[in-house]
Amino acid sequence: MRRWIVFAASGLVILAAGVAGVGMLLPKTHRASRTVMYDATPATVFGMITDFARFPEWRSGIRAVETIETGDGKTRFTQQGPNGTIRYAVEMREPHSRLVTRIDDPSLPFAGTWTFDLRPVGGGTELTITEDGEVYNPIFRFLSRVVFSPSSTIDTYQTDLRERLRRPAGDDRRR
Repeated sequence: MRRWIVFAASGLVILAAGVAGVGMLLPKTHRASRTVMYDATPATVFGMITDFARFPEWRSGIRAVETIETGDGKTRFTQQGPNGTIRYAVEMREPHSRLVTRIDDPSLPFAGTWTFDLRPVGGGTELTITEDGEVYNPIFRFLSRVVFSPSSTIDTYQTDLRERLRRPAGDDRRR
């Protein structure tokens, strides 16, 4: 019995070392992008994606958002969700056409930006979300490339946004 425990523990150590080794070979940076059409004007879509305080009303997994006043003229907010509490800064805000947010916490094992590009198409809006991310820990890097889809958070965001835009004005029920 004891021999099997040593064998199993050794196997786990070798597996972890292999995962870390492969993770070290993967690039720290990644890019994921998705484009979706919405039956809403760019002003409406831009209003939804920049009303950070209302994210818990329509975004899956977002429990709370707090806006932070820093006095430097930059909009910052913290978001409590599936990855814990993360602080963001708005890097660029061009009404109805572009929004860029950046993770604003150097203590995290990951970093990056989300760029929202809006383009009017007919009576609707084409929204492209691009994540330019960095994952510092090689084990997390391996998992983020091999186990999880780099675009899964973008896909969920766009699905949630579509559902929110389909509800009548004033209907703030969460999914």
